[in-house]
Amino acid sequence: MLLEKDYRQLTEKGISEEYLQWQLSIFERGVEFIKLSKPAVVGDGIIRFSEDVLNRFILVYETAEKVSKTKFVPASGAASRMFKDLFEYLDNPNKSKTPEAFILRFIENIDKFAFSGELQEVLRRTGHPGIDELIRQGDFEPIIRLLLVQEGLGYGNLPKGLLKFHSYPDGNRTPFEEHLSEAARYANTPGQPVNLHFTVSPEHMEGFERLMSKVVPVFEKKFGVTYAISFSIQKPSTDTLAVDIKNQPFRNSDGTMLFRPGGHGALIDNLNALEAEIIFVKNIDNVVPEKYVEPTVRYKKALAGKLLEMRRQVYEMLKELQDTSLTPERAKQIFNKLGDELCYRVQQTPDFKDMQGTKKILFKILNRPIRVCGVVKNLGEPGGGPFWAPNSHGDITLQIIESSQVDHENSAQAEIFRTATHFNPVDLVCCPYDFQGHKFDLNAYVDKSTCFISQKSKDGKELKALELPGLWNGAMADWLTVFVEVPVETFNPVKTVNDLLRKEHQ
Repeated sequence: MLLEKDYRQLTEKGISEEYLQWQLSIFERGVEFIKLSKPAVVGDGIIRFSEDVLNRFILVYETAEKVSKTKFVPASGAASRMFKDLFEYLDNPNKSKTPEAFILRFIENIDKFAFSGELQEVLRRTGHPGIDELIRQGDFEPIIRLLLVQEGLGYGNLPKGLLKFHSYPDGNRTPFEEHLSEAARYANTPGQPVNLHFTVSPEHMEGFERLMSKVVPVFEKKFGVTYAISFSIQKPSTDTLAVDIKNQPFRNSDGTMLFRPGGHGALIDNLNALEAEIIFVKNIDNVVPEKYVEPTVRYKKALAGKLLEMRRQVYEMLKELQDTSLTPERAKQIFNKLGDELCYRVQQTPDFKDMQGTKKILFKILNRPIRVCGVVKNLGEPGGGPFWAPNSHGDITLQIIESSQVDHENSAQAEIFRTATHFNPVDLVCCPYDFQGHKFDLNAYVDKSTCFISQKSKDGKELKALELPGLWNGAMADWLTVFVEVPVETFNPVKTVNDLLRKEHQ
């Protein structure tokens, strides 16, 4: 039962009682696993471009006129997980819980990190010997501590977007800067600003704005462009309630209900607020130095070209469906295109004798947001995979499925998941507008059943937390989706600090 102060709390956060009750019902009944049909593979759900096709789609994109574009970069996550092993080293100086090899690799290659110069300066300023002398003495603690803590570089509390990732002769760069560089290459339109949107945490907004004011003039001069950069934070209204083991609201020490951020799926609201016909979506840490960026640029353009061609086909069919002279034969052709080209396999064939009903069914399927997703060969990296699976309407469509959505106790489902050949590295190009130029409400295409429950604790008490449907899986489950294989060299995430030692980041 809700208390009077609970209603005040809901009002302050902009959360309706209906939304709260929906969350409580999820805790009560639990979350159902998705039923995978089969993995998407090249030739059956995944398109592989030949060189000629790649160049054709690049040309389609580069010659498109009057198409508004923006790049959407989720950048609110803290970098603390990048430094997990280093934090463990500080907590356990005897290295009992930290793989020695990880620490030694970090220390032995310290001069290869783009932040090493600043770290050297911090050590000097705080009265410590230099890095080389500390390494000679076998005293790694000051090096690691001053990298992570606030009185040093503070990297342990910063978001990835503000860390120095890459070294350049004229100054080292953060991922934020690399995204500016990338966007100038493929999200630009002559005579128009290059649009980028970053989702950030409120406590780091000032840091991003400070960096932006410093570097934007440099990149504008370098690329001969102007930038239009905007930021947003995850809305408090998308926070989710935590419950205790009895599925009652978990209460803080002051009696208020505990709400937690609803996961990256909450960012569908931030994406929904953007007004651009083409939106490139890419994670903040998936960047490389300029000398390695060309494959990324070419495939981003090609994915956008494929999206534009797909959009043209969908819009033409939608206009045909409004034509009273549409024949049953043409309706059947459109129906076949759904499965063959648009990867939407309707499980119940319409009655083509009932043209009014058939057109209504086809129109509803076609009139939805569109996305083209790059997928890379699965080399063991964690991430959502491309699968054929039923959507909320029972039709078989292409979906990005996370491991947490699959019942691994079911041997058949576990085998389907295991045999996936590719995974999605958050490489998407999206179109959120309909054929009449109206923007879709993206919240209407979320499969809410794809949320999941995680076990947490607070103040020594167990709690259950609700994660909203992920941005590129459940939150986009009802979009028209096509998968395209992209080269593995376009995927270079930084999950641990030592990933920055890979050739692609040097």
